[in-house]
Order: sequence, then structure tokens, then C-alpha cells
Amino acid sequence: MKALDVPCPDWLLERLQHQGQRVPFSTFMEWALHDPDHGAYGTGQLHVGTAGDFVTSPSLGDDFAGLLIHQLIDWLDTLAARHPGALLSIVDVGPGEADLIAQLIPLLEASAAEWLSRLECVLVEINPGMQLRQRERLLSVGNIPCRWCSLQELAAEPVKGILLAHELLDALPVERLILRSGSLRRQMVTLTTFEASVPLLTWDDDPLPQTLQDQIDEQADRDGLELPPSGALEGWATEWHHSVEPWMKEAFAAMTDGMLLVVDYALESRRYYAPRRADGTLVAYKRQQSSTDVLRDAGSQDITAHLCLESLVGAASEAGWILDGHCRQGEALLALGLAERLTALQQLPGDRLAQALRRREALLRLVDPSCLGELRWFAFHRFVPTSAEQTDLNSRFLREPT
Repeated sequence: MKALDVPCPDWLLERLQHQGQRVPFSTFMEWALHDPDHGAYGTGQLHVGTAGDFVTSPSLGDDFAGLLIHQLIDWLDTLAARHPGALLSIVDVGPGEADLIAQLIPLLEASAAEWLSRLECVLVEINPGMQLRQRERLLSVGNIPCRWCSLQELAAEPVKGILLAHELLDALPVERLILRSGSLRRQMVTLTTFEASVPLLTWDDDPLPQTLQDQIDEQADRDGLELPPSGALEGWATEWHHSVEPWMKEAFAAMTDGMLLVVDYALESRRYYAPRRADGTLVAYKRQQSSTDVLRDAGSQDITAHLCLESLVGAASEAGWILDGHCRQGEALLALGLAERLTALQQLPGDRLAQALRRREALLRLVDPSCLGELRWFAFHRFVPTSAEQTDLNSRFLREPT
């Protein structure tokens, strides 16, 4: 991670001085993204989309939602049959620009299902700046009621339904670990003043706190991880997603019956913690450009890190979630009908060629392994079926494409 001559913004200078001029990277990341007055998401400064700082699948157009809707309706049908007359909720955690919910609402209404009248959309957004844009976006979208609340508020009144975590968990604050003299240490962000008396941000490291060491040891044993990996050289660094398990527990408490769909970037542990991956997966995004200089421009760029697949599944299981299965986004979308959509584009009349080409490009980006196709889909549920008939959760995206 680069950190040469990185000026410290005034707002961050005050916080670092108050904390003794150095904090764990996880604290820096939390401030840089979610500070309500200066954070990239907290202020709503970051924008998602082709004209924004980075793209997500829904921001490329409504085809992603048009494919996902088939899976959501299958799950809602199952839940509606299990709970006649009960309110059903689609909960979007970290909804960004609300693109996905805005696209799903008319698709849900067009389905004319018998459970539509008892459906609500719940948006969980911790950042005031982003929530304001979401409210404006959804103000005139359809008739399905929408409300905003926290996972903690949902835990007080748990819902039945589907919880969506789309490119959310990779943006939770992470600890950075670095190998020094055969032992892992915790990377710190330090305020330094050189000869020119200009406050700069630099990397430093401390011994692991015992609580963090215990967590790493316990979860590494549970998930079959080798940390540090055999063959790692001095200075090998990686991320530790300490926030995922608490989030999974909060999400579990927010529902009494339903599904959790996680769509995020994840690597198998053998790839995530490989000796050759010497600097982890941490990256920043701003104006469609990626950078490993994650300390620069604090509060005006996105910071994200891939997930470890086994650790994600282990954290979900520890929280009580039951894994249905997982696959890459390309496989999921093909199972939901992407090939048929591509074929249908060929039938459009000649005067709609430009539109067809744009949609074709967007669809291909969704499955391109060098782009969004590397996303992983994970299906979890939190109910125990009470009969053989209820065992089939109808997770269509996990089937082999026909």
C-alpha cells in the first residue's frame, strides 16, 4: 500500500491528534468512509454509476434486476406459502443509489402475485448523505411502501423476507496485518511531520492486541486457514475482516424467517492468503480509477477489500445462517436467463441497434471475469424446514443453466 507524501486532511488531523497521532487502519477506514461530516459515504460524496466513482451491476442498467427478480419471486412464493397473510420484506442493506430497489419495485408490481399487497421494501443505510439521495430516488417509484431503518431496529421487530447484501461486506472496515520477523502485526496509520512541517500519513505497525490474536487463531482454526501462509516473505500483508461475523449476527437477528443473498467479491483462502499475494486485496476507487494508495484523499474515495470465501461462510454459520450454496455471478445470471436475454436482443428492429448494442455490452460486463463476473453469489437461510415439502428452497440461480 502506497503511503509516500500523503497529506493529512485537516479534519483527519484533528481526529488523529486526539487519538495520539496513530490509529489502526480499520479506524482510519471507518472514518474515511462513514464519518457523517467528512466520510466518502457519510456525506454522500461518492457516486455509483458509469458517470460516478465506480459501477455496480444495477448501475449498468435494469437487466441485472430483470434477472434477479426470478429468484426473488421464487423465494417470496415459498415464504408466502409458509406464512399466509404475513407481511413480507425485501431488505436492502447498503443500497447505494437505490438503483436495485428502484428497478425491482416495478418488476414486483408487474408480477401481480397474490402476496404483492403485503410486501414492503426496507432500506438499511447508515450514511445520511446516501440516505437522502435514496429517498429522492424512490419518491415517485411505484406503490410498494419503502421505509428506512437500521439492522438494530429490525432486530427489535424482526421481519420475514429476503435480505440483500450487494457489494456491501467488502466495504466493511478491515484490519491490515503484516508479517515482521515471522510474526503477524497490526498495521497502523500514523501522523508524521517532516522538515517542511507538513502533516503526512504513513504506515506503521504494532503487535497484535490479544483480543485480535485470539480471534484470528479461533477463526483460522475453524475455517482451515494458515496465517501467515507457509512461504510468505518479510513484509507480506493482508486483510482481516473482523467486522463480517458481527454483521452476520445482526442480520440474523433482523429476520425470523427468510433468505440472505450476499453478492460480493470473494476468493478462496488458498488464493486470498497465498504467499504470492504479498499485499492483500485492498484498493481504492475514485472517478472510475482504481488505486492501491488507500491513505490518499481520505474521505473522497472508496476503499474496499475482497472477502475470504471460507471465512465468510464460517462467519455466517457461526451466526446461525445455513448455506444453500454459492457460485460466480456469471453462472448465477446464466441460470436466471441471461442467454435468453442476449438472444432476444438480436430480434430488435434495426432502428434500435444502438440500444441493443448498449444492453449487450452491459450484459457482457455483468459476466466478464475481469469485471463484474468475478462477483460471488451466496444464498443462506435461517429457518429449519418443518416438512419434506418445505426443504426445497428453490434457489434457482444455483442450478445448472439449461
